[in-house]
Amino acid sequence: MSQPRPQGPDPQRPDPQRPGAHPAIPDYERQRRLGHLWGAVPEPARRRYRPRRAFWRSRAVRAAAVITLLALCGLVILALVRDETGTRGFVVGLGLAVLPVPLLMGAFRWLDRVEPGPWRNLLFAFAWGACAAALIAIIANSFATEWIATATADPADAESLGATVIAPIVEESAKGAAVLLLFLFRRRDFTGLVDGVVVAGFTATGFAFTENILYLGNAFGEDQHFGRAGIESVTAATFFLRVVMAPFAHPLFTVLTGIGFGLAAMAARRQRIRRYVLPPLGLVLAMGMHALWNGSASLFGPFGFYLVYAVFMVPVFGLLTWLAISTRQRELRAISAELPAYAAAGWLPGSAAYALSSMRARGMARDFASRTYGPEAARAVGEYEAFATSLAFLRHRAQRGVVGPDFVEREQELLHHLWQRKEIAGPALTYAARATGRVRVPPPYIDYDGYNPYRQY
Repeated sequence: MSQPRPQGPDPQRPDPQRPGAHPAIPDYERQRRLGHLWGAVPEPARRRYRPRRAFWRSRAVRAAAVITLLALCGLVILALVRDETGTRGFVVGLGLAVLPVPLLMGAFRWLDRVEPGPWRNLLFAFAWGACAAALIAIIANSFATEWIATATADPADAESLGATVIAPIVEESAKGAAVLLLFLFRRRDFTGLVDGVVVAGFTATGFAFTENILYLGNAFGEDQHFGRAGIESVTAATFFLRVVMAPFAHPLFTVLTGIGFGLAAMAARRQRIRRYVLPPLGLVLAMGMHALWNGSASLFGPFGFYLVYAVFMVPVFGLLTWLAISTRQRELRAISAELPAYAAAGWLPGSAAYALSSMRARGMARDFASRTYGPEAARAVGEYEAFATSLAFLRHRAQRGVVGPDFVEREQELLHHLWQRKEIAGPALTYAARATGRVRVPPPYIDYDGYNPYRQY
């Protein structure tokens, strides 16, 4: 005999799209008694809300098209840079330019640890910056500079104008295109300020990687021509300037664009001005900071670069770093504020909500599961942590009115994933919560039968 199924969301539940609404928690005991916990969950083939599409609109076809486009851009940019620097210059530039890439990517990935975005999005952003954005910048900058030089008959002023005005507009627009594409087509993964910062950082890291190959390769070729070597070479000076002193320059510019898109992603549907004004404003600020950086020497004299670096770039870098880290801490506080409601309703172990709001406790839970049950259990605990984090952020966005009409379906699917892993993740998270002091454990009662001078007889 078929089991009765829940009839969907309660019509008395508050509208999750209304700002300030506190969505009711599904009744765990009621759904368990009915014998089928997951009435609102789609079939496995239709999970994550991907309707069936025609062949030319399928995910595989679109992914193949994007990969092909980026690969073609990569081949063209490779040929252009190699032609500019020569083979030896290209090899030297490549070897030196790759050094800061793991550090920058690791820093942005660390920032995204609370709710990590899919690697495919980040790899797309990096590839776009390194291939498509770099190709657009090389072609557009060269064309614009040559046109200005021809129109004004002053190549020196054309170079200065190109570096100070044309390059910031072209390069920040090309890099910002990756942020825009992910904002439009990967909206489920682009939900807040940290997502904007991370996507922009990966894009700019890719762009800086290709640009550094070009600059370092040209510097090496110049040193080879004039017979310079060692610390007095142009290669050493270029390496110190671009890789040691200011590897964060391009990420810093583009992060302003990412912040604009991130704030727009956090805005409710009714906040149209915020959603449409903040991304262009972030792009304009990125262009302005880039122009100030490129024009520092011409605007403030021979020491203008050091002046702008010390007075402007470093403080802004520190401010944006603080903003990103404080946003990450707010995400952890949102988890500790939202998940106890699900724990009280029976969907999560009580201590899991507290362990999930600590990155240290999360890692300890995975280690405990790995030692006790093996690698598969550790993977299940990691998946549980990711689904629980998504559930907390989904409910947090619902209170701000930033979710769509599929809120209940998404909530039920996430609860389904948590229920599947509850038996393994529950003990691991409970252990981690107690070990890190997130949950207080009362000391055991000990009865001393021996003589105690403080006992009242």
